[in-house]
Amino acid sequence: VALQRGSCTCLTLCVMCVYVNEQEAVQKRTFTKWINSHLAKHVPPLEVKDLFEDIKDGVMLLALLEVLSGQKLPCEQGKKLKRIHWVANIGTALKFLEGRKSTYRGSPIKLVNINSTDIVDGRPSIVLGLVWTIILYFQIEELTSSLPELPLLSSSTSSMDSSTSSTDTTSPPIKRKPLPPVQGGARKALLRWVQQTSTKCLGLEVKDFGPSWRTGLAFFALINALRPNLVDMERVRRRSNQENLQEAFLLAETELGIPQLLDPEDVDVDKPDEKSVMTYVAQFLKYHPQRNQRDVPYLAASGVSLFLFCQSSSRLLGLKMDLKSLHVQLEVRRKQVEGALQSTQRDGMLTVDQALVKQAWERASNLLDWHLQLDRSLPAPLDTVGVWLHEAEGALRDEMVVQLADDITANTVHRALEQHKVSMAPNKKGRRQFCVVCMFSSCLCGSIPGTLVSSHSP
Repeated sequence: VALQRGSCTCLTLCVMCVYVNEQEAVQKRTFTKWINSHLAKHVPPLEVKDLFEDIKDGVMLLALLEVLSGQKLPCEQGKKLKRIHWVANIGTALKFLEGRKSTYRGSPIKLVNINSTDIVDGRPSIVLGLVWTIILYFQIEELTSSLPELPLLSSSTSSMDSSTSSTDTTSPPIKRKPLPPVQGGARKALLRWVQQTSTKCLGLEVKDFGPSWRTGLAFFALINALRPNLVDMERVRRRSNQENLQEAFLLAETELGIPQLLDPEDVDVDKPDEKSVMTYVAQFLKYHPQRNQRDVPYLAASGVSLFLFCQSSSRLLGLKMDLKSLHVQLEVRRKQVEGALQSTQRDGMLTVDQALVKQAWERASNLLDWHLQLDRSLPAPLDTVGVWLHEAEGALRDEMVVQLADDITANTVHRALEQHKVSMAPNKKGRRQFCVVCMFSSCLCGSIPGTLVSSHSP
């Protein structure tokens, strides 16, 4: 009997180890794809190939946090970094995370059992725990917190709400903004959103982020809710799980731009990994038509157009299109972008959408740096004229902040005028030099394009 019990215990432990290893493998694939979808927006773009190895020096981790937050973080870089530098980078990342506040709780993010040395050592469970914390707070919490109010479901409709008191099942539904405790709150809010906007109207029962998604129908329900008439629900009900999952992921990518973070074979199992499914499903929140409508109407109305403009500007730069025309467009959009990047968060941090706009704007703004380099490379004396014009334009772009106290405002105005006089001092000399160049431009053997000369004309 004792031998049989010992054999059963060993068998149970082996099964548990296999399950944990499979779960870690799925999370590693999903989290790596999620990280790379954001690092592709970094300047320059980066890519994680082996999560447990590439995260050790902290460079990729800090780059990811920069993309998500829109903030510049100090980072030790170089080919000959030592372990002490790795620990310092990871420490910077962890300190940054602990300095942020939970959207739901309002208190600092807690990193339980996560320390720098474990990340540097590449311990799988610790690395995955850290990445999940980042996904939870930067994507799932942030996106669910800005959802419109949804009716609170009773405990009989969701296993996630089993902790709700029995009185909730008899009382009428209460409309409220979903702000329960941290992890359970974001999880419940995301599940409630799926149920109320997608699956409930189609008669699908989604109780969790595991087995309920195995057939692929819940993914199609999400796509159908965001893009009506795109999915034939009757047809997909008759197909295999693998076929549905493969087509749903492809359709979400082609029609909504949602990266394929999951593999069909990872979902078509008895117990799909809930964290991986949540990571993928949360991406659909970005396309909810009413998200952010109440809290940030300006960004909801113009954020997409700003992001698309920045992206198109970057493409134009790559194609070497009309730089002067693009420069004018950048200046016109500047104030609009700066307004959209004003933080609306309680902790003063940028939202994920704002951070993406900021990254795209910075890439497009590199045009100004290239403009200066081109001006400096002009033959004398146009090189000095170009540099002066560039500096003068920068001075004119600087806005003066009006203070409440009149004396402070007066001093600010006085300093601004003095700086303006200094920057404009070379104006007369620059005009004379430019006129000379225009008169004898034929002597430059065509080394200066006519469009460039006209763009520098005072």
